[in-house]
Amino acid sequence: MKVLAERLIERDVSLRPFNTFGVDANAALYARIRSLEDLQRVLADRRVLGMPLLILGGGSNVLFTQDFDGCVLKVEISGVQRADDGVRWRVQVGAGENWHALVERLLDDGVPGLENLALIPGSVGAAPIQNIGAYGVELAERFHSLQAWNFATQTLQTLTADECRFGYRDSAFKHETEPRLIVNVTFALPRQWAPVVGYTDVENELRERNIQQPRPRDVFDAVVSIRRRKLPDPARVGNAGSFFKNPVISRAQRSALIERHPSLVSYDIGGGRYKLAAGWLIDACGLKGTVRGRAAVYDKQALVLVNLGGASGADILALAREVQEAVLARFNIELEPEPRIL
Repeated sequence: MKVLAERLIERDVSLRPFNTFGVDANAALYARIRSLEDLQRVLADRRVLGMPLLILGGGSNVLFTQDFDGCVLKVEISGVQRADDGVRWRVQVGAGENWHALVERLLDDGVPGLENLALIPGSVGAAPIQNIGAYGVELAERFHSLQAWNFATQTLQTLTADECRFGYRDSAFKHETEPRLIVNVTFALPRQWAPVVGYTDVENELRERNIQQPRPRDVFDAVVSIRRRKLPDPARVGNAGSFFKNPVISRAQRSALIERHPSLVSYDIGGGRYKLAAGWLIDACGLKGTVRGRAAVYDKQALVLVNLGGASGADILALAREVQEAVLARFNIELEPEPRIL
């Protein structure tokens, strides 16, 4: 059944329900995209032609600081298809599927490999943009390909991992002047599963549960338990998870910092580079629990900024800048925000 573009597009829509910070901002136009055909109809509509476009998934990686005078494309493309070649599962997933629900569904179906990434908020389509990662696993390691709509050429493209140019919380999509809308993502998950449990938090959680040879569900349960302890539920307290990236520095920089700050928390990531715990840096500046109006640094995890209710995006951004300035002054380290700030 064909859906007319007129029925897909709404005017003057509040985006508060569609971002996990729960801040208010209005979109001049708002369209729900449930298929490639929906997208094509919306783009051809005279009201949308020439307007700025914003692609929105789960709204967990964006901070609205003002209204959006364009058309928001809310991606709600669903569907999960799986194939097995005997060596790996290939799983193609609609970009609008919820990320955590996908991880749990695959586990229930006997398809592990994403359990370290459990409870990361957002949609499947947003995951490659951010190259999400947690507890020793990055999406890039489980990625096969994706299909995306190229607005410039008006074509559907298939992109490999090399073409996505994945980096730490980064991808080619973050640096494009002409955005592409991800339609689906295909994962390659090895049938020969091996647990990734090298992070101290995961090791401790499994030890407390008296699990010495963890199965996929054990790792999933451990990660979910850790994240629920450390991170607030966006349904109750507005947040976007980790607000800042963990900075990566050289061995020489780390040595200089440790001389002045012996308890510095860092992780060797190879190649003479070290990842610092941004939450530790913020906590060391005495900012954990800091409240500015209705915006705050979460009192259980300094890496998270929260909306206590009624904060604007500008309020949260002002607090983020205060945090950045404090860390720069104390450690000469520049913290980079993870969410897209609009």
